[in-house]
Amino acid sequence: MIASHGYAAHDSTSPLSAFKFNRRDPGPHDILIDIDYAGICHSDIHQARDEWGGSIYPMVPGHEIVGHVAKAGAAVKKFKEGDRAAVGVFVDSCGKCPNCLALEQPYCEQGAIGTYNAKDYSGNPTYGGYSNNIVVKEDFAYTFAASLDPAAVAPLLCAGITTYSPLRHWKVGPGMKVGIVGLGGLGHMALKFAHHFGAHVVLFTTSPNKAADAKRLGADEVVISKNPDEMAAQKGKLDFVLDAVAAPHDLDQMLSVVKLNGTYCMVGLPDKPVSIHPFSIVTNRRSFAGSMVGGNPQVQEMLDLCADHNITADIELTTFDQLPQAWDRVIKGDVKYRFVLDLKSLKP
Repeated sequence: MIASHGYAAHDSTSPLSAFKFNRRDPGPHDILIDIDYAGICHSDIHQARDEWGGSIYPMVPGHEIVGHVAKAGAAVKKFKEGDRAAVGVFVDSCGKCPNCLALEQPYCEQGAIGTYNAKDYSGNPTYGGYSNNIVVKEDFAYTFAASLDPAAVAPLLCAGITTYSPLRHWKVGPGMKVGIVGLGGLGHMALKFAHHFGAHVVLFTTSPNKAADAKRLGADEVVISKNPDEMAAQKGKLDFVLDAVAAPHDLDQMLSVVKLNGTYCMVGLPDKPVSIHPFSIVTNRRSFAGSMVGGNPQVQEMLDLCADHNITADIELTTFDQLPQAWDRVIKGDVKYRFVLDLKSLKP
């Protein structure tokens, strides 16, 4: 076993604190990664505070992980010691079901294994990236170019692929009018990708002061969703809308902008059930959908595209001693646009 250390939630109400635990020794197909940076995702907070239910304690959050390979198993082909490596939201799947065989591992019929707050197929808890290292199968680890800032790569492993995957699935591109709801960790990456894919991009936000930044990030238009006239001007005009808001909001109002046969896709995860009037769907024969992160090949595809076009997250670096303040700012939406923990600040 490998002695490891990090920060863990021990219950739903206490602040995270130092935690020592063991990782498994790398097997033939595993790599041991010394973690350099770990992104802070709003889902870390939801799960640590048991806002979605089913939390497992002690919990070491973090599923936006970048680092260097410290050890590679004998059968590993993709990595060698010293290579950069990244890990995202999942660390295993059954590999045998139709969805896994289609390389859609997050939708594994047996249940994909989360990077943290989960139990592996042997019943052992998984611990995430708020720690000094991680052991993972090479199939669930990704390469990324040395030209990219590793700290700014970390959020791509969740915020990036969570938005990239549905934009690819619904074939967003030139000639389409696409809406992004919310300008936060997810929304800012959605703007970058939708703009890169050639769509006409509309940001919907409740905050007028975000307009200039939204246009810098790729928005062609900014609509203040609290303004009835601005919303009315978009009614039935959009081919596809990606909703990246993690707080409860008026979905009936937002669905009104979707055109005939268009799709409204949620990737933000509010901590309360959503409510939609049936007429919001049947009007214009709209589809209401959801999406998780992409399969392993698509994560690598995204990282390669980001290297080719110099796309990364806008980040603020932070340290473990500032973690409570960082979480508070995430909840308030007061970060541009993703916090990333510098693992040099993690004390043994």
